[in-house]
Amino acid sequence: MTTPELDTLLSTADDWAAADPDPRTADELRTLVGQVRDGGAAAAAAEQDLRDRFSGPLAFGTAGLRAALGAGPNRMNRVVVRRAAAGVAAHVLDLAAGSYVPRAVVGFDARHNSRVFAEETAAILTAAGIETFLMPTELPTPVLAYAIRTLACEVGIMVTASHNPPQDNGYKVYLGGRAVEEDARGVQIVAPHDSGIAAHIEAVGTLSDIALAPAGWTVLPGSIEADYVSAVAALADPASTARKLRIVLTPLHGVGGRTAQAVLSEAGFDDVTVVHRQAEPDPDFPTVAFPNPEEPGALDLALELAQETGADLVIANDPDADRVALAAREPSTGVWRMLRGDEVGSLLGLHLAARLTSGGRDTPSAGAGARGVFANSIVSSRLLGRIAAVSGIDHAQTLTGFKWIARVHGLSFGYEEALGYCVAPELVRDKDGISAGLLLAELAAATKADGRTLFDLLDDAFLVHGLHSSDQLSVRVGSLGLLGAMMNRLRENQPSSFAESPVTTAEDLAQGSAHLPPTDGLLYVTQDETRVIIRPSGTEPKLKCYLEVVEPVGSAAELSAAKEAARLRLQAVRRDVGEALGL
Repeated sequence: MTTPELDTLLSTADDWAAADPDPRTADELRTLVGQVRDGGAAAAAAEQDLRDRFSGPLAFGTAGLRAALGAGPNRMNRVVVRRAAAGVAAHVLDLAAGSYVPRAVVGFDARHNSRVFAEETAAILTAAGIETFLMPTELPTPVLAYAIRTLACEVGIMVTASHNPPQDNGYKVYLGGRAVEEDARGVQIVAPHDSGIAAHIEAVGTLSDIALAPAGWTVLPGSIEADYVSAVAALADPASTARKLRIVLTPLHGVGGRTAQAVLSEAGFDDVTVVHRQAEPDPDFPTVAFPNPEEPGALDLALELAQETGADLVIANDPDADRVALAAREPSTGVWRMLRGDEVGSLLGLHLAARLTSGGRDTPSAGAGARGVFANSIVSSRLLGRIAAVSGIDHAQTLTGFKWIARVHGLSFGYEEALGYCVAPELVRDKDGISAGLLLAELAAATKADGRTLFDLLDDAFLVHGLHSSDQLSVRVGSLGLLGAMMNRLRENQPSSFAESPVTTAEDLAQGSAHLPPTDGLLYVTQDETRVIIRPSGTEPKLKCYLEVVEPVGSAAELSAAKEAARLRLQAVRRDVGEALGL
């Protein structure tokens, strides 16, 4: 027995299935509707599934769209993508205001449905009167970001869910060309463009109102990848001849393997072994529980191969290759371990600062210092700012996300602790795990030639700037609504200390400042420089806490004791943060 409200839901699902151009997702809905109407054992689960699929349209935000594949407005499917493409087209045409014909480039990875989503997007943009380019095959996100700038496109769209689970896909939007100012060309969208696109999507009528051109877009030649490879390989310092480095590389079943190998080879790194079982794109990611190099177990095969082959370095890209993870053997223990995102960011900062101060690289210095600007997100380590300062390089902090980092004026290097690094903003104004991987290989080879390790370089930095050690605490809750209550609890009951050090600075980031726009978060700094930042996740029912302590180090002999002190202090900070959250 149904209710009028359930009858409306079933009728809505019937209408969606009738209009759906994809027989597979249309059949999904018809099956669920039939199970509900039959009233059998599967009815309750089918009804719950339908309610979730039709609980509302996917929200289009600064990350575009990302969700599980499936039928209905709350999933990723051809109906949702067609509407999104029509909304993007309308927004870009609004920005042009008839003064020029906008250009667009569309890329896609190897996830389920990525190619068809990209091809239909190209057809919709073309029908709207936008000159459109389509990538020739599945390629990394950085190649799409490179193409936006090199082709002077007003919009770029990448169909990818990056490191999400296999059942997901996504739709990432960039603006460029004549649509935005110079510092935002080739950067992911921010407000008000996200809300502008969302409004245009909402204004789309029925699916039949969206025109798809039968032809007219340009499929780019394979040379677009070759051009990217040559441009990135040229980042390697010609003055450095150190290339003796044994590398294990894994693309984690993603699309970055061929491109990353080509870059390393063209730059002179020929001793590269790819993890065979993870070498080819596979949308099911069969060898990992979660295709994210940060997740426990994701690098197990790479580390095993590194041990077997006597490798010097493991480089791992996430499935769309916009992020990179690094692993090496720690000299003090002989054990392979993955470096934290802040450690890699600091190493790149040291490397690029040395190159900039020696005149080894040009920088995008218009309006900034001659050496450009280093930038990282506020939740990333403060060590980069100190590295920049001693090198005479300006430094900026931004909100989390490369949509903020990449638009810093005069940027020469930017990173965030979640394994995202932008080492060549003149080429790719976004995080790029392939170009960052090359410069890390260059640094590791030069360090090895000197008889030292990457860990020695970090220790050198700690001797100058203090030992910076970071950690994270994530608190998952039952629903997004609970996050607000937890943040309000903290605002009403401010912690007075962490690890027995009094809080000297307490900032509510929701108030904004002269340097940062408002964001939901709280920042605390204590007398001994311990820093705690707490913010809700933008995509999950999770509260994220970023912790950093700084231990002074007087000499190399004190490093071991300082590391142990930092470990114990971080433990105490985690405990105090948990108590403040009522855990």
